[in-house]
Amino acid sequence: MKHTSVYQLKDFLDRFLEIELPVTISQDTINDISKVSKPLPPEMVGEYLIPFEEGQVNDEYTEFVACFQLPVQQNFRALVYWRADLLQYHYVLVTLEKKTGKLIDRRVIAGTTYVEGELTQSSAAIREELTIYVVSGQGSVEEYDYKASGSTASRLQISKEGKIMEL
Repeated sequence: MKHTSVYQLKDFLDRFLEIELPVTISQDTINDISKVSKPLPPEMVGEYLIPFEEGQVNDEYTEFVACFQLPVQQNFRALVYWRADLLQYHYVLVTLEKKTGKLIDRRVIAGTTYVEGELTQSSAAIREELTIYVVSGQGSVEEYDYKASGSTASRLQISKEGKIMEL
């Protein structure tokens, strides 16, 4: 029996508004996106986003929001979505084959995570040349003792083939 979908790939991609670069993603970005982005139907999440995820996602506490699509490239599309779980949320960048929608690469580029009293927050800036600058900071939640020495910065690049590489 052939699997039939309620939603086509085009329906899924249409949920991700194409934006102009540069763009910055911070902890408050989801507030602006939620004002313009319609919630994704559960069937669409199950068919198109869950296959990109690592590990379990089948609990009532996990939520997904379509954020945006980077300008379409010759060989791929790049989408950013927001995933919220208990004590964490992340902005996830996925690159997909342009025609088939098959996953090329996946990377968490920003978000907030709370683990054992430690809060980690990351922001990302995506530039026109598809370079992504990620800055992360950590601190203890109980003592509010953020230390700059606990900060990290990294630089990523999306290749012409859609691979997300660390520079």
